[in-house]
Amino acid sequence: MNSPKHLGHKPIISVNDYDKIDAQYRNDTDVKALSIGIAQYDFNEISLKVWRHTGIKWSRQNEELPLHRNIDLNILLLASLLKDTTSDYPNSNLREEIDDNSNVKLIQDYYKAHEIFLKPRFEELRDKLNEFLKK
Repeated sequence: MNSPKHLGHKPIISVNDYDKIDAQYRNDTDVKALSIGIAQYDFNEISLKVWRHTGIKWSRQNEELPLHRNIDLNILLLASLLKDTTSDYPNSNLREEIDDNSNVKLIQDYYKAHEIFLKPRFEELRDKLNEFLKK
């Protein structure tokens, strides 16, 4: 399914038919597309959007994030995977703090259980970051 062009967020570049490549949720998800485009909350901003479809209409549960928040979430994810629970020091400039020390390992275990889907995405992210930073 293609990202809608008639709603508030105006896609510039889309990943259509995302439901077919949505890692362990492929072919069983309501996420139909991803896009980067003009933000619905401010036409002077660029945002990323996750497009959900109920099967009948576009969902109100679509998610739109400013670019910096998306990057920060990726930093938080990586910092969490690298987190040493015996250390009080953050792993990033976000100054993340452990809220539930007993469950930090759940994040790391989740990665290990889904590594087949996640590692290739991290590798591509690394490659794209390296390519971008060389410019």
